[in-house]
Amino acid sequence: MYKRISTIFSREAFSNNHFFHSAQSSHFPYTEEVLASHLAPLLQHQKGSFLSPPVLQQTQQIHAQITVNGLHNMGILGTRILGMYILCNNYLDAKKLFFQLQLCYAAPWNWMIRGFTMTGYYDYAIMFYFKMLSFGTNPDKYTFPYLIKACGGLRAVDLVKHIHGMINEFGFELDVYVGSALVKFYAENDCLDNARNLFDKLPQRDIVMWNVILNGYLKCESLAHNVVELFVEMRRSEVKPNYVTYTSVLCLCGSKSMVGLGNQVHGLVVKCGLETDPTVANTLVAMYTKCRSLFDARMLFDFVAQKADLITWNAMIGGYVQNGYMNEASDLFRKMISSEIKPDSVTFASLLPLVPELGCLDQGKEIHCYIVRHGVLFDLFLKNALIDVYFKCNDVEMAYKVFKQSSAVDIVICTAMISGLVLNGMNVDALEIFRGLIGNKLRPNAVTFASVLPACAALAALKLGKELHGNIVKKGLEGRCYVGSAISDMYAKCGRLDLGHEVFIRMSERDSVCWNSMITNCSQNGKPEVAMDLFLRMGLEGAKYDCVSISAALSACADLSDLNRGKEIHSLMIRRGFNFDLFATSALIDTYAKCGDLDLASRVFDNMESRNEVSWNSIIAAYGNHGELNTCVELFRAMEDEGFRPDGVTFLAVMSACGHAGRVEEGKSYFNSMIQDYGFCARMEHYACLIDMFGRAGRLEEAFRVIETMPFTPDAGIWGTLLGSCRIHGNVELAEVASEHLFRLDPQNSGYYVLLSNLHADSGTWTRVNQIRGMMKERGVKKLTGYSWIEVDNSSHVFAAADKSHPLSSQIYAVLNNLLVELQDEGYDHFILAL
Repeated sequence: MYKRISTIFSREAFSNNHFFHSAQSSHFPYTEEVLASHLAPLLQHQKGSFLSPPVLQQTQQIHAQITVNGLHNMGILGTRILGMYILCNNYLDAKKLFFQLQLCYAAPWNWMIRGFTMTGYYDYAIMFYFKMLSFGTNPDKYTFPYLIKACGGLRAVDLVKHIHGMINEFGFELDVYVGSALVKFYAENDCLDNARNLFDKLPQRDIVMWNVILNGYLKCESLAHNVVELFVEMRRSEVKPNYVTYTSVLCLCGSKSMVGLGNQVHGLVVKCGLETDPTVANTLVAMYTKCRSLFDARMLFDFVAQKADLITWNAMIGGYVQNGYMNEASDLFRKMISSEIKPDSVTFASLLPLVPELGCLDQGKEIHCYIVRHGVLFDLFLKNALIDVYFKCNDVEMAYKVFKQSSAVDIVICTAMISGLVLNGMNVDALEIFRGLIGNKLRPNAVTFASVLPACAALAALKLGKELHGNIVKKGLEGRCYVGSAISDMYAKCGRLDLGHEVFIRMSERDSVCWNSMITNCSQNGKPEVAMDLFLRMGLEGAKYDCVSISAALSACADLSDLNRGKEIHSLMIRRGFNFDLFATSALIDTYAKCGDLDLASRVFDNMESRNEVSWNSIIAAYGNHGELNTCVELFRAMEDEGFRPDGVTFLAVMSACGHAGRVEEGKSYFNSMIQDYGFCARMEHYACLIDMFGRAGRLEEAFRVIETMPFTPDAGIWGTLLGSCRIHGNVELAEVASEHLFRLDPQNSGYYVLLSNLHADSGTWTRVNQIRGMMKERGVKKLTGYSWIEVDNSSHVFAAADKSHPLSSQIYAVLNNLLVELQDEGYDHFILAL
């Protein structure tokens, strides 16, 4: 049709002057009146979008009568017939008639602009407007509403601002129809300042205009608070809110969890008699579920149940699922089926998330079968939900099958695939999907980038991560909270915590997830002091602490051995109710144990109302690290007695305790039991612990045999464990074997060079010592300074060897010299020489 219209209204048509002749006026009063009376009933249909063929036929007959009667200068009658042609979508006759009319008036042009706007040919509508101006015809107040609507179809904000200036010149800005069109355009195109300025100027504001500006604010998250202010102002005016108004305000209450205001608006809804209106009732149910007021939501649902439509059922089922009430959601779905309400794709997309929560893949497959059997529309959201369910239930094959059912590649489905593959550790496959969508000319959105960046982090693909970061910056997506958090996390996990911290600092908005990610990364990458500083700043900047931030901060306290700070966080947990969170409490047990207060760790464990595997592992590791092997073994047995099955972490804690206590055979038996009796596959850390046990006991040959027979290639940690044992027991030969692997696997780690050098120094082979030092110099390896710290009066004091940077260093060294004299007097001469 576009091609047909462009042919009808070619540029040549506008350049032929004979179409614009000024015909001699002929007056046939009686004939005009008769024709107008025939046309009048047809004009009543103009309120519709397009008219039927019979109406077109009658219009053509009237047009023919005008031509037969010689009414060449048709005036208003001709313009009305033009309008009928436009409403009948007959552009061929409209074109012929248009060029026969007096184009010095705005009405014919207005009809053409209106027609093109209604059919979606917005560029033609705008072209006709400027042609109108070029012919010297001034627009009237009826020109601009459809012209602004055409600009809205093209999102031409700058053009509308230019047209707004012309509207001011013509004096139409305060006209109710023109002003309404402008306010609507600005509100829908995120120009809310312009919309509000014009809205406040208008002398007449009907309910439609109030709702337009309310919806505009609602869509803009940073300005959503204006919805309440505007709603209050509206209630003070003469305009009464309708169902659209209440829906907008209730949507705000739901998104911001403003249940108090929601209750008040609900009261107004009841007062106005709109409680049973389907749209309002559905929004009220959704508002209560988003505010976690499930009791109120269900009461309302039961109240409107007789008139409840499919949307109401979907809202209630979705609310139960989003709030974790999986059994209630399942029961309500069964009730829905028994009530003969046919579920749609939205129902299943809302219901499917309960499958992974309940850990019941078979139920998910039953739902999938129902969808196929009953021919439920397999739309984008439903495909996305099914893929997500299969991935979360670790059925990658089925997820791929659903993905391949899609005839067209879609960015939402591809993003779901990337996210699911990353969740299942298939990071290379995730990157392949990402490359595929780029190859298919799809544009990744913010969620796509946030999903693929963890794959780069898991593969330590720093170069690819930087490329993605550059692409994100070009698209202007870096400012989004979850994207910035993913970038920062990627850099940290790729070993560039400094770049991750820079990205974090530059973020304009930071939610709790961003803060938690940065605190955790600092804590896990050897920067516990930075982690604690960030934790304090998080609270000062108003971000809400959760169990993740508490756990990360406690981990940093444990690394710093900062007992007082750990106690402060413990008190914060009690005040905020986090002492009931199993993972945060388990982290607290670990912190107290690592800070040397085993008694407090034990009391925290004993006071827990419920426990899980993580809690048991924490307390077992606490006693193991403190050398309390017997208690450690007793707790291991108690864990089993209470119905908890030990996992790999449990066995690692017990084996480590056996190693520290020197009970090698017992530790070895736990290692064998883990594999043979419990069916666990030993991981790298289990072999490292076994090697460390043999090494501590001086059984270095056995440790070396374990390395040779382990089912995977030993890493630097394994060889480092053996080298440390060789240093303790003076085994130069095995130390050389271990160092050969270490210098290849981790050539920049100065600790390995120092260990080997000290071992050769102890054995008197100074030539080899010089070779190792020369090797360090040649490879640019610098020995890292070792630090110790002590906490006095809630302040940490850091020291290095021969350090004189501390402000009290002279007094510290004086005390140290006095201690050395006392040690010498007590006969510790050998110790003093070693110092």
